[in-house]
Amino acid sequence: MSAELEARLGHHFARPELLIRALTHSTDAESRGEGLLSNERLEFVGDRVLGLCIAEWLAERFPDEREGDLAKRLSMLVSADTLCKIAEELGLGADLRMPARYRATGLMGPRNLLSDAFEAVLGAIYLDGGITPARALVRRCFAGLMDADARPPTSAKNRLQEWTLGRGLGLPAYGLVQSSGPAHAPRFVISVLAAGREAQGEGDSKRAAEQAAAEAWLKVLET
Repeated sequence: MSAELEARLGHHFARPELLIRALTHSTDAESRGEGLLSNERLEFVGDRVLGLCIAEWLAERFPDEREGDLAKRLSMLVSADTLCKIAEELGLGADLRMPARYRATGLMGPRNLLSDAFEAVLGAIYLDGGITPARALVRRCFAGLMDADARPPTSAKNRLQEWTLGRGLGLPAYGLVQSSGPAHAPRFVISVLAAGREAQGEGDSKRAAEQAAAEAWLKVLET
């Protein structure tokens, strides 16, 4: 891996093989019969490191907020959308190792691919240098997001649920309308029925499609 990438990450690897593994997609490792040398195990570690770094920062940054509000902030900050944007800002996609045929068919499109890579890189930094450089990367990458909202954020699904329950209309009902695309780049269409009105949303995961459907439903209230 290049010194330029290490500079962007703010960490020089004593064990550069960790960074290589963090940027090795499972399809590349499996094509060489080295499934355990993909970034999946490092992603597992990085997910926990990210949660710890963000949680301790939130507790420090918002000392007067209750656990529920801190949890809302945590959920939004570690979402796939957020991590994908950070991975793009770090330029991780260009260094991600995968078979050429996958890159040619648009595998870079799904947001979870880049979000997983960011978590794997964070896990690699933690295993290479400990919590200090991992925390430094998180605080640098998330600084603007941490200070962006004075109030705890609420997802579209939560806002819709609060709206219906507040009016005694019960819980919104979500259902799968359609799934398509190859396994490495799926697309889902989800419908939501609330207060007698239906809306649909699309995404590369069922959760993302549900959020999109809730957003579409709520937009009618704003018009």
